[in-house]
Amino acid sequence: MLAIVEISGEQFKIDGATKRLRVPYQKDASAGQEVAISRVLMSQDDNGNVAVGSGKAPLATVIGHLRGEKVIVFHKKRRKRYRKTNGHTPKFTEVAISW
Repeated sequence: MLAIVEISGEQFKIDGATKRLRVPYQKDASAGQEVAISRVLMSQDDNGNVAVGSGKAPLATVIGHLRGEKVIVFHKKRRKRYRKTNGHTPKFTEVAISW
């Protein structure tokens, strides 16, 4: 099984070996809750039949929320003595994939 799905504006490739997936933070989802993947862009079954725009969607169960590595944003204007460092830590939601 293979599927390309869209979750929160980002595309993910899910195949038979994909067990866990980090998706953008879903504030309404809690641990253990099933999340429906509504937008399936492409799917392929075991026989090799391809369905574009529809098909069987995998089930996603929320494992929990986590934070990624810190992202450093550095701004500099040369010869002007201007430097500014900002950053943020992105949030993710980890989901378990099952067919």
